[in-house]
Amino acid sequence: MAQPLPRRHALLLLGSAAWVAAASPLGAQGRYPDRPIALLVPFAPGGIADITARAVAEQMTKSLGQPVVVENRPSAGSIVASQAVAAARPDGHTLLLMSNSNAVSVGLFRKLPYDPVKDFAPVSLLGSFDIGVFSDAARGRFKTLHEALAWARAHPGRLNVGSIAVGSTQHLAAKLFEIVAGVDVLVVPYKGSPAVLTALRSGEIDIAFEIVGPMLPQVQAGAVRALAVSGDQRNSALPDVPTLKEAGVAHYSVASWNAIAAPAGTPPAVVQLLNRAVHDALASPAVQEKLGKGGMRLASSTPTELQTLLVSEIKRWGDVIRAAKIEPE
Repeated sequence: MAQPLPRRHALLLLGSAAWVAAASPLGAQGRYPDRPIALLVPFAPGGIADITARAVAEQMTKSLGQPVVVENRPSAGSIVASQAVAAARPDGHTLLLMSNSNAVSVGLFRKLPYDPVKDFAPVSLLGSFDIGVFSDAARGRFKTLHEALAWARAHPGRLNVGSIAVGSTQHLAAKLFEIVAGVDVLVVPYKGSPAVLTALRSGEIDIAFEIVGPMLPQVQAGAVRALAVSGDQRNSALPDVPTLKEAGVAHYSVASWNAIAAPAGTPPAVVQLLNRAVHDALASPAVQEKLGKGGMRLASSTPTELQTLLVSEIKRWGDVIRAAKIEPE
């Protein structure tokens, strides 16, 4: 017959059990994850955010042992997907592909149905990608950004600059170019990237601000010329193309970014497990090959670093929106 444990040994075992429960991502609630994880993407299928989400989700599935399923819920300002995640149960089974759109939306909308800082638990940055400045290789009058700047200064209000919709990163990058370069240009927003490319190729616009990745095939085919990229350093996919700073626009730097966040209140142990899964996914040669060749700079972060980035981007783009006199909806 088993003898009862001495009180001191019993307390030690109870302490060990509590430590094991604390080390488990959900403690006494069970293991995490115990079912598929939904990764909500606020953009349509086929875009760079969707491609990024699917590449990372595939690798996270392997490390977490449960499917990470991408769900596309496109909407202006990322509101639909963001609201759904903010309202979801904070157990790590519903995640958001966060982006600089979450920061920009604060300045574009008078009232959001969630707080982009307080209602999310940041997990990790995924990486950043540049906006490029492009001209048509055949019809375009400019071979360098220097030429475009000189012409714009000599002809105020006559340089037509294309981008996608008002409030998009591309549109705000174009407005920031106008502000920082001190030039008077006409920024023309289009419904989507195909419409921007059509306008550029037809001569309807002189230059276009567009994400580098989707434009690479046009550049490689010789149809479009890359004049500059928006980041602090040259893009690996376009190593011979200068940054806007190098091309004469001092103090200009723009990088669009993607990240993963969970609902506020998600247990810290779950956030840390997700953070490690993201880090491992970005270290995967398959992910690096797929996303790196499209000009994306892969970079994980701590949750705190992502929170700091989000707060700083809210202020930055709010300032640009006000300077550009864009009225919130």
